[in-house]
Amino acid sequence: MFSRIRAIWAIIELGITIPICIFFMYIFRKKHRTVRRIWAKMQPFLLGFSIKQKGQVAPNAQLLLLNHQSMLDIVLIEALHPGDPCWVAKEEITNIPIYGHIMHPPKMISINRSDRRSMVKLIKSAKNRIDEGRTIAIFPEGTRSSGDKLLKFQTGAKALAEKLNLTVQPAVIVGSRAILDSKNLISKWGEVRVVFLEPVSPRDDPDWFEKIKSQMERILEDELANPPRNW
Repeated sequence: MFSRIRAIWAIIELGITIPICIFFMYIFRKKHRTVRRIWAKMQPFLLGFSIKQKGQVAPNAQLLLLNHQSMLDIVLIEALHPGDPCWVAKEEITNIPIYGHIMHPPKMISINRSDRRSMVKLIKSAKNRIDEGRTIAIFPEGTRSSGDKLLKFQTGAKALAEKLNLTVQPAVIVGSRAILDSKNLISKWGEVRVVFLEPVSPRDDPDWFEKIKSQMERILEDELANPPRNW
């Protein structure tokens, strides 16, 4: 019962603070990253969880690959990343009244998965953002998982990295679904771990994409085998 009350509070809190964040991003367009960072760093306090970071964000990484299990995953990276992540998301998000504006001031990238031309748009938009000094952030699974294993990786991230010859850094998020499972309305207090792995270059290994997935699966398995007490 208490976990459901926590989940309802989390959804209400995010439902209020996201529009506030959007409002200030429109007001301070040139400071949208600062607004996002402040908002993200407030969330552990407001929602009652902690973040443990392992490894470091590689300063030369141009593409960040992450597993996806909770709506908190974006919050975690927004709070930890020292740069200005540019998220790639499905086009449907931009069509959500009010909340879809989260994509506009920071010039995030939206794609229509059913449109064959979306890959061309993604490559062009990603190159523009990278030229501006930003890091592209993608969930290669394409949707949220249960949190205990990775889903099949979609090929968009692979094609993007190889086409633009990007330096890729994988990262593994562990425990965010336990903190907030919005689908089942369950939320608990606890710790979320974010493990940043060593960056790789696609041109150095033709099997890099499959190896990254295997490495991320091993890290996720190891972290879940040694959870903090509050999980």
